[in-house]
Amino acid sequence: MNPVINRATGADIAELRQLYYAVYGPHYPVALGTDPAEMARLMDDPHSLWLVARCPGTGALTASAAIHGEAGSRIGRLEGIAVHPEHRSGGLAGALTEALCARMLDTARLDSVYATVRTVGAGPQRVVARNGFRPLGILPNAVDLRSRESLALYARHSPGVLDRRKPVAEVPAALMPLVRTSEAALGIGYAGVRASPEAAPVPSPRGGDERLELIEAPAFVRRRFRERFPDAEGWFYPLHTPNVLLTPEDGRFEVYAYLNRAGGYCSLLSAHPDPAAAAAHLEPVTRALARAGAGYVEALVPLAHGEALSAFLAQGFVAGALYPAMRADGDGFHDYAVLSRSSERIDFRGVAVEPPLQPYLDCYVSAWASTHLPTTSEVAP
Repeated sequence: MNPVINRATGADIAELRQLYYAVYGPHYPVALGTDPAEMARLMDDPHSLWLVARCPGTGALTASAAIHGEAGSRIGRLEGIAVHPEHRSGGLAGALTEALCARMLDTARLDSVYATVRTVGAGPQRVVARNGFRPLGILPNAVDLRSRESLALYARHSPGVLDRRKPVAEVPAALMPLVRTSEAALGIGYAGVRASPEAAPVPSPRGGDERLELIEAPAFVRRRFRERFPDAEGWFYPLHTPNVLLTPEDGRFEVYAYLNRAGGYCSLLSAHPDPAAAAAHLEPVTRALARAGAGYVEALVPLAHGEALSAFLAQGFVAGALYPAMRADGDGFHDYAVLSRSSERIDFRGVAVEPPLQPYLDCYVSAWASTHLPTTSEVAP
């Protein structure tokens, strides 16, 4: 029977919490399925859309999914896909995903929607793939759900968006395999991109042992962030609001991040007075976040910003995904690379990978080995 699909309302919150508990147990680290106040806010958000499916016979709430947007941005996140265990294999996840995209993408309300998809099984990848989403890469150790899980990054663009990407002349050589993988997987052009000359490392006598304070006061951090970046020109990380601030004792730079303790991950959002001010201190930044519980640290860097990319690569970050046409700029769009670093052992043995995603996994494994394993000349005889 065809499900009855409607927009979620406050009257659904109790049933939704029961649904997410039935699907994910007590370890779901997202407010969408656990925090009634946050759930109500998302339902009322004019930039987002949350749909639920009910059984036409009994009226029972059987599935849920949402696209989360935000003011001033034309990118959304597909999240919270959940189907009750008793109603799986009925196409409910696909029906909700298609209904969401029809209302948010096909109507040009958004330029693109992305999804971070679990890889404990092939089902979630197939659901988004059947609804027009294409793989952009792999996020190893990205979240802690009972144990460390790797996620796959997928996205779907509105018609014509990918044709308006701004060209990139060169990228660090370490990113060229990912660029070519994305080019082949998505059928987009990177023919003019070349590997940039390897830059000499910037001396940083204090960078490695820098003592940083981690200020975890979300309201204060948000206020200070808005003061530092009033026009949002110095940062871009959609759907992430900073809740922690890292700074040395002399306060000469500030690093803003979003830390999710429940999920054990962190996103680096920006730095003041500019990203370069903290580039030499990524090692102590990552260590401080690891002590705070972030086993996975992620950064989103424009593909055209070779200097910033090189700084992250030099500190052990590995590029696992490439998001084409992510940010609108005038009449065109900028591509972004997703770089990450994990303080915990990465184990892909239990990962289920569909054929379209496999080239990205192979590319990441090779890049990780090049970054973290010694070469033959470095191994003592």
